[in-house]
Amino acid sequence: MPNHLYLVDGSGYIFRAYHRLPPLTNIRGEPVGAVYGYTTMLWKLADELHKADGPTHMAVILDKSSHTFRNEMYDQYKAHRPPPPEDLIPQFPMIRDATRAFSLPCIEEEGWEADDLIASYAKAALAQGWQVTIVSSDKDLMQLIEPGLDLYDTMNNRRLGPEYVQDKFGVGPNKLGEVLALMGDSVDNVPGVPGIGPKRASDLINEYGSVEAVLAAAPEMKKSKMRDNLIEHAEMARLSRKLVELARDVPLEHPLEELGLQGIPEAPLKAFLEHHGFKSLLARLGAVADPPVAAPKADVVLPEEPPCDHDAYETVIDEAALDRWITASRHQGFIAIDTETTGKDATRAELVGVSLALAPNRACYVPIGHGGTDMFAEKPAQLDRDVALAKLRPLLEDQSVLKIGHNLKYDLIVLGRCGVDVAPYDDTILMSFDLDAGLHGHGMDELAATHLSHSCIAYKDVVGTGKKQLGFHEVDLKAATRYAAEDADVTLRLWSRFKARLPAEGATRVYQMVDRPLAAVVAGMERHGVKVDAEALSKLSTEFAHQIADLEKTLHDRAGGPFTIGSPKQLGDVLFERLGLKGGRKGKSGVYSTDVNEMERLAADKDEPLGAEIARLVLDWRQLSKLKSTYTDALQAQINPETGRVHTSYSLTGAQTGRLSSTDPNLQNIPIRTEVGRQIRDAFVAEPGNVILAADYSQIELRLAAHMADVPALRQAFERGDDIHSMTATELFGEVNRDTRARAKTINFAILYGISRWGLAGRLDVEPDEAQAMIDTYFQRFPGISNYIAATIEQVRERGFTETLFGRKTHFPRIKSKVQHERQGAERAAINAPIQGTCADIIKRAMTRMGPALIEAGLPDVRMLLQVHDELVFELLEGDVEKARAVIERVMATAAEPAVTLSVPLGVEIGVGPSWGAAH
Repeated sequence: MPNHLYLVDGSGYIFRAYHRLPPLTNIRGEPVGAVYGYTTMLWKLADELHKADGPTHMAVILDKSSHTFRNEMYDQYKAHRPPPPEDLIPQFPMIRDATRAFSLPCIEEEGWEADDLIASYAKAALAQGWQVTIVSSDKDLMQLIEPGLDLYDTMNNRRLGPEYVQDKFGVGPNKLGEVLALMGDSVDNVPGVPGIGPKRASDLINEYGSVEAVLAAAPEMKKSKMRDNLIEHAEMARLSRKLVELARDVPLEHPLEELGLQGIPEAPLKAFLEHHGFKSLLARLGAVADPPVAAPKADVVLPEEPPCDHDAYETVIDEAALDRWITASRHQGFIAIDTETTGKDATRAELVGVSLALAPNRACYVPIGHGGTDMFAEKPAQLDRDVALAKLRPLLEDQSVLKIGHNLKYDLIVLGRCGVDVAPYDDTILMSFDLDAGLHGHGMDELAATHLSHSCIAYKDVVGTGKKQLGFHEVDLKAATRYAAEDADVTLRLWSRFKARLPAEGATRVYQMVDRPLAAVVAGMERHGVKVDAEALSKLSTEFAHQIADLEKTLHDRAGGPFTIGSPKQLGDVLFERLGLKGGRKGKSGVYSTDVNEMERLAADKDEPLGAEIARLVLDWRQLSKLKSTYTDALQAQINPETGRVHTSYSLTGAQTGRLSSTDPNLQNIPIRTEVGRQIRDAFVAEPGNVILAADYSQIELRLAAHMADVPALRQAFERGDDIHSMTATELFGEVNRDTRARAKTINFAILYGISRWGLAGRLDVEPDEAQAMIDTYFQRFPGISNYIAATIEQVRERGFTETLFGRKTHFPRIKSKVQHERQGAERAAINAPIQGTCADIIKRAMTRMGPALIEAGLPDVRMLLQVHDELVFELLEGDVEKARAVIERVMATAAEPAVTLSVPLGVEIGVGPSWGAAH
């Protein structure tokens, strides 16, 4: 067999590793997230290649510095690339150490990019008859593909050859440089030719053959903007061709023979892993050390688990096999479950199969809906849907068997629609959230990489992408089993880790009392949905369209001519060039900023009345356009044809403070205090004979601040039922009127969000010094708030996290950042997190208790529909209003008890009407 050289694009690995893992630190407090991820990925690559027809020679190629010969050729080359993240820079030397710990050459040379070194080593190896594989999916390196050389995309576990390049770019590898030169590259700042994208570039090269041939033919082309650009930017096109060309004659510092693989010697790798405390990696060598930490973790000892073995998973296609799994589940007392469906919308998707896991690598997939959708389509051997569900239902509803899922709310909805009420359960996404909120995401892929050093099979690798994408029901059973059973297997492995950490790290309380029981409650709300008046929405859309058209006409008149209001460039040119308004600032792209802050600044500028009027009109136009597209238009399309209702989707882990967030539609962005917002809420209606009841916590964050910061004046005011904003206006301004009360209200809430003098000045339209004076006076009148803020920031700096009254932790890894804006942002978020998080905990407890309380009161038909901010929305019979009002108010007002006793009462305001809008 010929020698086979593998060249690893190390830079790509480094940045993938950095963004894949949270900001971990080793036992000496050094940042090592990228180091850990890089080491894991390199080891995984070595294992995979060893099992296959592995390499005989291998090297990792890195960039030595950012300045290369291309910068001499074009000083703007890569000029727009931001510097590496601050906490990544000290990890570069450690990553080189990691490479050498595997006894792999780590090659880098001053003045050359890694791509040039890779090209040169590849050329030398091919000349000697070797096979070459470049471990990368970088498009620039695809130019090198030829017989004997391919690319290996480890992210998607696929080999890239000439067919891939042809499909993606419309040309073969030998012409790819020509296409890249014409289209340019905004990341590397290769200029290219304006207006020419990948498709146009490939068409030109296929027709003319090269950049030079295209430029030569340009004068004879049909008159067009493209022709003009080719003529005008010809020299830039020629420069771009040189920039994308890879150098293939770099002197080889390491002869090919020195790149031979000698295996991984244990001693240097063990020393490296022990130095950084990489416990899970040391376990492969039979050694022990402290793990890298993202925050103080409990010293939890877990049995060593084998890597995921996809070939060990079973496809269950007969009743006897399913009976065997069900019996084993009952005997064990717990089972991990997952569902596969035809789509992402749990309220519409059809069940395709169920996966189960009893232990690492002891997992199976039960297909019940595979095959084509029409009656003549061929279907694989699988269990009948009704038979499988009839057998699984008793297990999934068995109170003596714990069901374990990841983001189980989705599965509860899907299985609930099939008549299966899953209970009891644990949810690993909620366990992770309650342990590590703020440190990283909580999706399965990220958790598997973080906690198991495992890369999950990507969904797109199973179903494909684009026009060739399959539905999961069309995937062959072997591939479906590997993907689906892995999900259950990984979920079970994560659960074993998290359940040990919960009590050790004080997270059991918030998990068991707040988050875990909520999954079933929210699943029920999503399944039920809310009725929306499509006709009312259609009328609103028409009204908004007329208002938008009127605003556009007025704007064009005021601006002296038509322009595209939605174009930041055209709007910026109108404001700061045509009208000559002062204070415009351009971004890196050379376009004036026209974001909301800039528009609000202009709208408040009394010295430029025309500019202020235009800015206000733009803000109105933007709001109406957004509301029309996001709500009045989109809501009509989101009505489920089966139920006639809209089913929003709630994320239980979407906000790191614990608040719920909603999507499809996002109900939290409907304006609260505007007439337009009320009109949209009016379209959320009750069924005939029913009414909508809206129950809203009154100023709950201020009430919690009075308790948590121990502010006697605020506590007493709430106990007396005083208007808290009027009281604050009296304390700050000595009088109460419409203006001072409005300012006091802004200050009351802004202080709790750690607002700066500049932020408050912007909200109140005053000078920063005046805003600072207000903040100082506020703290003098309410010193408890000032002490609370100082103590909270000090505790976060010491511990790395905040806690709510129920023990919910929110981590702030950037609290000690040397980057000022990162540090200040973390401080502001930390100030509010305990208050906002406690607010979230309380309303979640109210939601969990609401159903049982209503049933006990003889009101089983009262349905909780929505949760938005501090508000719960119900639908009920008109005759049940008074009885339900008393129950709902009591449950909400006492939701904190008995776990937490507050020193202030929780006020609840309740309104009733035929629609959500009318209930306010």
